[in-house]
Amino acid sequence: MSTATTSATSGPASRSGSATAAVLRTEVRLFSREPGALFWVMVSPTVLLVILGSIPSFREVSADLGGRRVIDVYVPVAVLFAVIMAGLQAMPPVLAGYRERGILRRMSTTPVRPASLLTAQIVLHGAASLVSAALVIAVGRLAFGVRLPHHLAGYALALLLAVAGGLALGTAVCAVSRTQKIATAVGTAVFFPTMFTAGVWVPVQAMPDTLRTVVQFTPSGAASQALDAAAAGTGTAWVALGVMALWTVVLTGTAARWFRWE
Repeated sequence: MSTATTSATSGPASRSGSATAAVLRTEVRLFSREPGALFWVMVSPTVLLVILGSIPSFREVSADLGGRRVIDVYVPVAVLFAVIMAGLQAMPPVLAGYRERGILRRMSTTPVRPASLLTAQIVLHGAASLVSAALVIAVGRLAFGVRLPHHLAGYALALLLAVAGGLALGTAVCAVSRTQKIATAVGTAVFFPTMFTAGVWVPVQAMPDTLRTVVQFTPSGAASQALDAAAAGTGTAWVALGVMALWTVVLTGTAARWFRWE
């Protein structure tokens, strides 16, 4: 293949990648100027863990939790808290606001396509969730002696699927919300049941059997189960991983079907 042909073939993809990178840099700067978003996505999960870890009874071994402590169970929950905040509270209002103000429509007339902005938002909030997860795990280990995940590969896979599913849910919320206010309202409505199924108020492991079975077929419930299994070293929760993957596909398809640039 000639040099000219190679250049022509790789040109559009290269320009698209450069445009996405440029938009991502801009979005990172804007995100860094939002102290509320920075706190709720990257700091509040660790604050939650520290508050719970400061309760003496939460640092005591419990027979109901298989010889583990409540704080051990809450590390995966705090990790999911960051994903939920990014997917349902941070990202949808931003995307809906861009659409409502006509930014996406104007971008469609430029070399920078609206898809570049959507990709940048997903990458940005996904990275913020992963950084927050690393901070939670580090503080849990250093401050409260929580063991690092026994199955690192399984934990990493579960975390990546949790992030993918959380952001897919966020894009689906944005897809069905015409304005920024609606996106905030819908995101908040979905936020609280998602927090419950993740085990924020009651750990999934401590729920009654029937409720736990139902919860584990929800996106955040399955994520909580998969992360906890990998952290405790009880094996890979393949069913939970399958549920997470299925939800990610369904929510991504929903977002792709209903998302409008204007």
